[in-house]
Amino acid sequence: MTATARSDAVTPAGGSRRERLLRPVPLPLLVPALVGLAFLLLPLLALLVRAPWRSLPDQLTSPEVWQALRLSLVSATAATAVSLVLGVPLAWLLARTTFPGRGLVRALVTLPLVLPPVVGGVALLLALGRGGVVGQWLDSWFGLTLPFTTAGVVVAETFVAMPFLVISVEGTLRAADPRYEEAATTLGASRFTAFRRVTLPLIAPGVAAGAVLAWARALGEFGATITFAGNFPGRTQTMPLAVYLALQNDPAAAIALSLVLLAVSITVLAGLRDRWMTAS
Repeated sequence: MTATARSDAVTPAGGSRRERLLRPVPLPLLVPALVGLAFLLLPLLALLVRAPWRSLPDQLTSPEVWQALRLSLVSATAATAVSLVLGVPLAWLLARTTFPGRGLVRALVTLPLVLPPVVGGVALLLALGRGGVVGQWLDSWFGLTLPFTTAGVVVAETFVAMPFLVISVEGTLRAADPRYEEAATTLGASRFTAFRRVTLPLIAPGVAAGAVLAWARALGEFGATITFAGNFPGRTQTMPLAVYLALQNDPAAAIALSLVLLAVSITVLAGLRDRWMTAS
C-alpha cells in the first residue's frame, strides 16, 4: 500500500481525513455547533480583550498576588503529593482486586467529582473541624486543628482533586496487561514488589496524567477551600479566593489573576492533549 493510499484509508472515525473535510455539514447541526463554540469562547475572549495589559506586570508583581500565587502553587503541589500517596494504592485496589461492595466504593470515591464544593467543605468541617467527628480527637489528643489553616487548604484541595487521579490511574491499570504482574509473582516477587518494579513503570504515563489533572483541579479549587479553610491573606487565600476578593475591590487584579489561571489551564490541556483528544 502506498503512502497516498494509507493516508486515504478508512479510519475508526468514519473515513479518511480528506473525506471528512469534504463532507457537507447539515445546517441544523452547524448552526447550534457554532453557537455553542461562540458561547464557550466568548467569555475567554472577553477576558483577553479587557485585560489591563499595560498594568499587568505591576499587577502580577504586587505582594498580594505573589502571596496568593505562592500559596496556591505550594498547596496544590502538596495536595497532589498526598493524592499520589493515597490515590495510586486506592486505584490499584479498585482495578486489581475484587471485594464485596467494590462498585459502591468506586461510586463514593468519585462522589467529590459531582458533589458541590461548598457541600464538600461543610462535610470536611463536620468531619475534621474542632468539634467534628474526627477533628475533636485530633484537637484533644494532638492539639491539631485543620480548619482555617494552610494545612486545611491542602486537605480541602486533596478532597476534590484526588478522584481525578484515582480515575486516571484505575483506567490505566485496567488497560495494562495483568499477566506481567502475575509473572513477577510466580518468579518469587511479592505483590508489592511486582507492583513497584513491574506495574508502576507500565502505568507511569497514566499516573503522570492523573497527577497533572489533580494538580490543576487543586489549583483552581474555591468552594471547599473557602468553606473549610477560610480566606485569610498569606495563610489560606489561594488564587481563586484572591480573584473573588479582588473582583470586589480591584477588578484589574482579578483579571490579572484570572489570566494566570487561564494560562495554567491551557498548559495542562496542551500537555494532556495526546491522551484524550484524537488527531485532527
